[in-house]
Amino acid sequence: MDVGARLKAVRGRFALSQRELAKRAGVTNATVSLIEQNRVSPSISSLKKLLEGFPISLAEFFTFEQEIAVPSYIFPAGVQPNLGNATVQMYLVGSGVVNRQIGLLREQYQPGADTGSEMLQHEGQECGVLVSGSMELTIDGQVHLLQAGDGYYFPSCLPHRFRNIGTDTAKIISANTPGSF
Repeated sequence: MDVGARLKAVRGRFALSQRELAKRAGVTNATVSLIEQNRVSPSISSLKKLLEGFPISLAEFFTFEQEIAVPSYIFPAGVQPNLGNATVQMYLVGSGVVNRQIGLLREQYQPGADTGSEMLQHEGQECGVLVSGSMELTIDGQVHLLQAGDGYYFPSCLPHRFRNIGTDTAKIISANTPGSF
């Protein structure tokens, strides 16, 4: 494994200069440079100290995808992981983005599907637009019926639930912050 190239790729993914990483990790610029050029092989403790400047764990460093040397800004449908299940599909856009601050989802609810009997509650805010179909959105005890084109925006700390009340698949594009997915 090429530790130097991997360190450079991870540093690039976090948009840090060698100088900034060195400052955060409490090492010299030369140390970072020598490691990235594979002229010095860091000990585990030295590497761990460097990684605390991102922050990223040792395990994440060694399992990070090698393709990160060139950041991807496009996320085709086929690479978006489904965070839901077969009836409520939630495809996350930007799943590999480091320090992602927005959770952007492409959601599909089969007829009769819902987010569960328990109301959802979490930190932040969320918003979205119903692209097709019809949905029942319950927020803090109030039931709202949404049709294609309708949008929503609410504090996520309020108890909420989504349910497809139509006979067709309902499709939503939604975002939440902080990116809790």
